[in-house]
Order: sequence, then C-alpha cells, then structure tokens
Amino acid sequence: MKNRIKINMFAGGLNVEGQGVASAFLEQEELVNEIDKFDIYVNEKKKKDFDICHFHTINPSFFFKYKKNRVNVCSVHFIPEFDDGSLKMPKFAFNVYRSYTLKFYRKADKLVVVNPYFIRPLVELGFKKENIKYIPNFVSRDKFYKYNDEKRKIIRKTYGFSEDDFIVLGVGQTQTRKGIVDFCKVAESMPDVKFVWAGGFSFKKITSGYEEIKKLIDNPPKNMKFLGIVPRETMNDVYNLADVLFLPSYQELFPMTLLECVNVEIPFVVRDLDLYKEIFLTDYIVGNNNEEFKEILNRLKEDPKFKEEGFKKSLAIASFYSKEHVKEMRKEYYSSLVDDKN
Repeated sequence: MKNRIKINMFAGGLNVEGQGVASAFLEQEELVNEIDKFDIYVNEKKKKDFDICHFHTINPSFFFKYKKNRVNVCSVHFIPEFDDGSLKMPKFAFNVYRSYTLKFYRKADKLVVVNPYFIRPLVELGFKKENIKYIPNFVSRDKFYKYNDEKRKIIRKTYGFSEDDFIVLGVGQTQTRKGIVDFCKVAESMPDVKFVWAGGFSFKKITSGYEEIKKLIDNPPKNMKFLGIVPRETMNDVYNLADVLFLPSYQELFPMTLLECVNVEIPFVVRDLDLYKEIFLTDYIVGNNNEEFKEILNRLKEDPKFKEEGFKKSLAIASFYSKEHVKEMRKEYYSSLVDDKN
C-alpha cells in the first residue's frame, strides 16, 4: 500500500448559510485533514493520481466526476423514499429527483450513511449491504463547548435576556418538518418561559410551509424571538444562552444541532422518532405532542434533579460522537478501501 492516500472530496452548497449538510462536510473535511497518512483535496478539477473520490453531495456538476480505476464513495444524507419535506415539489419533479438521486448513488462503489437507519431501505432498493458503511457525523469541541457562568451571563445580556430567564432554544431551517409551528404553540402556552429560534429560510420561497411560517416569524408569540440565520461561528453563543434545546421535528436526517447541543452540555427534548433510536444508542428525553412537550419543559424548569438527569444523558451521547472516535473510524475506512483495491 502507498504511504499516503490521496482523496478528492466533492461537496456543493458550502456557501449556503444554515444548511446542516454543509456544516457536517466542513467538520469531516477538517477532521480527515488531521490524519497524517491522507492528502485531502476539495473539488479539485486538475488531474491528479487520486486513490479515492468521495462525493459528499450529489450536485449535477459532480455526476460525471466519477473516475474509473479509483474507489468512488458517495455519502448518503437522504433517501427519496424518506423525503424529509424540506421543499415543495410537484410529483413529476419528485420523480425526476428520485431517479437522479438513485442513479448518483448507484454509480458509486461504496456508500457511507450518516446514520444506520438508512441501511435497510438502501438494501431494499437493491444496494449491497457489504458496500454500505455507517460513519456518524461529529461536532468539534473546539467550536462547540460550555462557557463559564460569567461569560454565559454576558451572552444572555447581549441577546436581551436576564440571568433568571429560563430559555428554550430551537435550531434549524424554518421548515414545516422541523415542527416550528408546534414550537410556537408550546411557547404561547408557557408565557413565563422565553423561547428562541435560530434559523431561517435557506431555500427561500420554495421552502415547505413558507407562507404559514412567514406569518409566524412576522407575528411571533410575545415570549419568543426569531434570530434568523445565525453564522456558524457565533452559534456557540446561542447554545450557551439556553437552558434546554427543544426540537419537535417530525422528520430528520441526522440533526447536527443535537450534537452541537450535547457538546455545550445542555439537555434536549425531541419528538419520539424511530431515527433517534438508531443514532443515539442511549436514553434521552422525548415527547409525542404539545401537551407532553409543555409538561417536560416545565419539569426541566422546576425540577433541578430532572434537569441534571437530562444533562447526563447529553454527556453520554457526546462521548460516542466524539472527534477521536469518528476520526479513527474515518482512518480505518479510507485505509481499508485502498487495501482492498491493491
């Protein structure tokens, strides 16, 4: 085997603010760059003797970038059969999108899924299980970490909150699937609690539920603030002003925001989705409807012991998705691809 492995990583949408896939790629690219045995290139157009081409997104401009005599890997962030409802799309357009997506995946020699929940449906679609590898996303503790009490007070004051406010944070694109309507209804039912949503319309007017959500943003509950799209470099401030992250999504792919939240060491509350059972591998706080969410949030506010339990659950999840763990998985995976080819 060669001493060094050359990898060309293809990724689009890196300049689209508020998109989780782009955030995940930047974290992974930075991580793999730290492994001494790899030479990493991003969207490299010049001819080089690459060992691996890894497609992190399925942009049409990448469709003919697959290389013979190379190992071609494609990351699977979504499956059309499990469309997440992010975009409004007529049936004809969806069929074209589905056909293209599966063709892109089928061109690859290997697939990497960001959560194990995708393995079964891919096999049912005809992909070989032995060619599918689960490697999770991760979030760097250098970028997302807990502030001390003094800095936390300063951040709260900056955003117009007091030290005594109980703050419930929601993070994500303002889409119907994120449960943002429910988030607002729960906020209305808890006037003594502050609610904050960080995120906006990354896909503008073609976002699913745009009209309804735009009305909520223009006329939010009195105890709620919409921050809009927050630059990634300041998101750690936003997490640190909160007491709990509340994400009532109806559908998710792999919610990077939850990994960011656990690094900051705050508890989170989510809807009881099958996806989470696959990716978290431990206990976490769930609800099924707005009444349950209200009850849970009130308990977190009033019961220090329950909040401490939620904090411990976050720590357990953070340890599994640590940088060191995922780094070793990446190292072993890319090395094995080249070993198998030689």
